[in-house]
Amino acid sequence: MTQLDTPSVVSAPDQAEHRTTLTQRRQDRFARVEPKGKRVFTARERAEMLVDEGSFVEMTPLRTAGGGAGSGVVAGWGTTDGHAVVVVSHDAAVASGAIGAVMADAIMKAQRFAIDKGYPIVYINDSGGARIHDGIFALHGCGGIFANNIEAQKRIPQISLILGPCAGAAAYSPALTDWTIMVKEQGQMFLTGPEIVKAATGEDASAEDIGGSALHTKVSGVAHLEVDSEEEAFHATRLLLSFLPTHKGAPQKRHSPVPANPGAVERLPGLVPEKSSVVFDMNALLDGVLDNGARLELMPTHAPSILTLFGRLDGHAVGILANQPNARGGILDAKASVKAARFVEFCGRFDLPVLTFVDVPGFLPGTVEEGRGVITHGAKLLKAYVETTSPKLTVVVRKAYGGAYIAMGAASLGADVNWAWSGSEIAVMGPGGAVALLHRRALKEAEEPAKLRDELAAVYREEVARPYIAAEAGIVDDVILPEETRDRMAAALRMLTHESSI
Repeated sequence: MTQLDTPSVVSAPDQAEHRTTLTQRRQDRFARVEPKGKRVFTARERAEMLVDEGSFVEMTPLRTAGGGAGSGVVAGWGTTDGHAVVVVSHDAAVASGAIGAVMADAIMKAQRFAIDKGYPIVYINDSGGARIHDGIFALHGCGGIFANNIEAQKRIPQISLILGPCAGAAAYSPALTDWTIMVKEQGQMFLTGPEIVKAATGEDASAEDIGGSALHTKVSGVAHLEVDSEEEAFHATRLLLSFLPTHKGAPQKRHSPVPANPGAVERLPGLVPEKSSVVFDMNALLDGVLDNGARLELMPTHAPSILTLFGRLDGHAVGILANQPNARGGILDAKASVKAARFVEFCGRFDLPVLTFVDVPGFLPGTVEEGRGVITHGAKLLKAYVETTSPKLTVVVRKAYGGAYIAMGAASLGADVNWAWSGSEIAVMGPGGAVALLHRRALKEAEEPAKLRDELAAVYREEVARPYIAAEAGIVDDVILPEETRDRMAAALRMLTHESSI
């Protein structure tokens, strides 16, 4: 054997030195840096809190952006309730979480892994924006992250948590994800901060004024859920993931069926007031139909006349879109249409059944709404229903008038099964408005116009608006009683998802 063929032998002291070196490097890199400001947890602690205990595995943990610090992000994978998820957590201890070239590359690596393997990805955002010292390389990296966000939309669910500032270029990534959760008085999202706003416009506003959770969850609709703490944000994220498949085309997460709330079922027959102008809480109706278990409403304070939430029916995860009579009578406007269309599109993208509960007086009229583009935004809701190929079940529980009837998942937009409650009304417009147009002359000449209007409205309601006309024409599949709703929907869902034993 030549000298070159002689295998090298590492002495015991050398082995010990290597182990010591690695241990020291790990200690240096994983040393806890006390969070600043309102932060309580580090980037790594946040990632570990989100996933099942002991399941987090960090990708490239020793990577550095120079100077002995980390890459500015903790990225890796773990599980939530046993299902795999990829996590990207900004490290505010490294350059305030600013996105530099190395950090962007680490994020893109995690994104690529999630997209290729088909795992949801959760972004824990806490960043001051692009790293100024990295110049064009930071901007190029940010653009790469955005491109991956867009590609991921076609394949996997993406959730963003805003646990600190999310400024400048960093704010675009959450806007390209599916759902954004913000911590109250801790997370902010904005393109330009208070100093630049003051210099450019003279406006004196705080970071909370410009991009706080109240602004984005109530007014702008940029974010979809406001919570009080980081722990709440992690809980909401885990709950949201429990309703979603890991990727497009993956099996839906099925739970054991749970009966609806018994008290709500008992109240269901008399829940909806006969008079269409009297309000009620649609959530009480949903309590009597859906499985009695966890639900998650998204965008509860933005455009509240429409409800968008996830729940379960007969063990199936479902998306629920419903008018909320308690808020502006359940009317549709530009913001409500955008909110509803976004939700239906998301459900369709990931094959989640869409259950629609209708009690809508129409679209909000007036110059303000027309100026907001209600026609365009209403059309987006029509488009979302037509393009959604997952099971679509619709029930009219009280009134459905005009174009809003169509927009709320009508048969003409491809709903698989449509029902109407026996006391409901479906018409081009409400009886009052219809009579005022159809009998204008008679009402003008009548001695008691109010009495005549009420009489004519009653005739119109019974002869034109009742759902039996739609059922006899085959436009509505059946007229049902309120207490029959759950069983009808559950049976249809089993057939449409090929889970019936018949």
